Amino acid sequence: KRYVALTPDQKKIYEQMKKAAMAVLNGKVTTTMTVLTQLMRLHQITCGHFTADDGTTQLIENNRIKELMNILEETDGKVIIWANYQRDVNQIIKNVVEKYGQESIVDYYGLTPQEDRQDNIRKFQNGPECRFLIGTPQTGGYGITLTAASNMIYYSNGYDLEKRQQSEARIDRIGQTKPMTYIDIICEDTVDERIVKALRKKVNIASQVM
Repeated sequence: KRYVALTPDQKKIYEQMKKAAMAVLNGKVTTTMTVLTQLMRLHQITCGHFTADDGTTQLIENNRIKELMNILEETDGKVIIWANYQRDVNQIIKNVVEKYGQESIVDYYGLTPQEDRQDNIRKFQNGPECRFLIGTPQTGGYGITLTAASNMIYYSNGYDLEKRQQSEARIDRIGQTKPMTYIDIICEDTVDERIVKALRKKVNIASQVM
């Protein structure tokens, strides 16, 4: 686990959203979707972005991306980086390309064209210059083999236990010869801690909320 603190801007917005969320959840009518929406909004703030009711997105300075870059500097070999939101994936790609170059990465998420996906796996598995695969567990967490890496970083997590377990298994397959390391980047004193704790205890948050 690698812990990061909220920036002052994040903390301010997080506390405002937390109060608003509690007001909603303490109301008389609360649906499962309402609870998950409030959880998601709090979680998005810890990741450095926030989508308002009108659909506009606000970016917030955050320490998560700095911690990710620190981890990559300390880590040898190939690395898989999962993130829960496409906005996170885009930010990670931008930062990693700036430091390591365009040839160092392939992506595997919702916006990766279908015709590129198999080629991206091949490049990652076999290409010595390709060091990072960046994607979402929703898209890349099923059915593919990524044993060229033994390090996996969860930049941000979702609430679905199956997606977490399936994504972890991408490096834990026949052909893996190295000890595996899984790293969670966690925002201190936020909903983020509870999400990771629940997933590590093998609790499916979505079904628990229901």
